Amino acid sequence: MPKPTKGPRLGGTPAHQRIILNNLASQLFEHGKITTTETKAKRVQPLAETLITKAKRGDLHARRLVLSRISNKAVVHALFTEIAPKLADRQGGYTRITKIGNRQGDNAPMAVIEVVTETVEESRKAKEKGKGKPAAAAPAKPAKKAAKAEPKAKAATLVSEPVEDAAKYGEGSYVGENPPAGFDIKGNEDSMKFHTPDSPWYDRTIAEVWFNSEDAAVAAGFVDAVKADAEKAEDAEA
Repeated sequence: MPKPTKGPRLGGTPAHQRIILNNLASQLFEHGKITTTETKAKRVQPLAETLITKAKRGDLHARRLVLSRISNKAVVHALFTEIAPKLADRQGGYTRITKIGNRQGDNAPMAVIEVVTETVEESRKAKEKGKGKPAAAAPAKPAKKAAKAEPKAKAATLVSEPVEDAAKYGEGSYVGENPPAGFDIKGNEDSMKFHTPDSPWYDRTIAEVWFNSEDAAVAAGFVDAVKADAEKAEDAEA
């Protein structure tokens, strides 16, 4: 008793499925490769390899068996005279299935099934040639070194800036985020005012220049923010 094929049937009836597989095999031998769904590619692969095995025998009986599945005599002739001789040294694996993603629209998984035309020796040489290629990832290292050198150069620039600005505002001044001990007077370059720790605006003032004494701030051209505000209030009352 014949064993039923597992999985869904292609077509509505067994006869329809047989016609579909015969046509797929005929197109495969005619064009060398075809694009179809993964299900059809996996179902036609055993049939195609069976027909190729019969074609390698090359006798009249094998030709008649192939003609019972493929009615196109030109395709059968090409199978016996062109495809089968190329696969004479292969013991199996005459076809190859390559998945190519899903089809737009119904999202069906697609694949390409093709006849392996290269010989076993050609496949072995191509595989050895691919293994013998040297890795080409070495030139990327100098770029990493250059990238690491940039932060160092920037850091050196940041370190040198406070020295230049300190010379600009004279002795007892410092420009930077981390002032030395004793530099607790904040100076604002936009308003040219300084704030001592007793100033009501000291905590919310962002220091652009630090001074170690009020005299150093006055010598640099800054004025006391509290005194300047008091003088402004007196002028307004007068």
